[in-house]
Amino acid sequence: MRLPVPVRAALGSLLLLAVFLSVWQLATLPAPPVRSDDPEYAAMLGARRSGLPTPAQIAEAAWAQLKSPFHDGGMNDKGIAIQLGWSLGRVLLGFALAALVALPLGFLVGMSPVAHRALNPYVQLLKPISPLAWMPLALYTIKDSSVSSVFVISICSLWPMLLNTAHGVGSVKREWLDVARTLEVSAARKAFHVVLPAAAPTILTGMRISTGIAWLVIVAAEMLVGGTGIGYFVWNEWNNLSLANVIFALLVIGTMGMLLDLGFARLGKLVAYQE
Repeated sequence: MRLPVPVRAALGSLLLLAVFLSVWQLATLPAPPVRSDDPEYAAMLGARRSGLPTPAQIAEAAWAQLKSPFHDGGMNDKGIAIQLGWSLGRVLLGFALAALVALPLGFLVGMSPVAHRALNPYVQLLKPISPLAWMPLALYTIKDSSVSSVFVISICSLWPMLLNTAHGVGSVKREWLDVARTLEVSAARKAFHVVLPAAAPTILTGMRISTGIAWLVIVAAEMLVGGTGIGYFVWNEWNNLSLANVIFALLVIGTMGMLLDLGFARLGKLVAYQE
């Protein structure tokens, strides 16, 4: 009997995980003791095959962090939930500020050829600039590392939302707009009842891309400015030479990024429609 596709996919994923963990465990096993007349040579050969911690050590570090996630012992001693909360707060705030600018501006660019021609050169000029390249200017003008991180998140979240919104609005079928014009529908009602439902899937795609980029950038920004956040946690644990905590933080970052992406994917399915 052939198993369903989801079951086979799940079994395949578990098999890949088992193989990966097995290879990791073997690669981090200590080498057997070496007898040699040269102590330095023996010590070098007897060292670990890899400087990485074992999967068991990662599990121990994860348990140590997860059993007290809201611990707050000072600047460099905060639980993983507190650090994650700071990062999420910055990402959501920067994303919301970007949406306040990108969505109305995207509607304007998508519905007005004149606005598109006028704004497109500036968009194409600013879009390729790395978000982190704005950090020195933000720190100099704002003089607050946390607010500067929010500003950088807003910058990197702005362009995918703006471009996708403009594309979605500009791609609405002319027949639908002609019907609205024939019925003498007001501009506001046409925007909310005709254009927005038709462009919503594309807009949500832009938001999904923006969220992924924002989550990437906030980790790097927090490494630069320090203080709080999951990026600072990674950098601080690296300075403490705790690779187990660093790898655990990487798993947390990946898990949270996946959950954010799944959330927008679910929203995208809710607004999708069949013509």
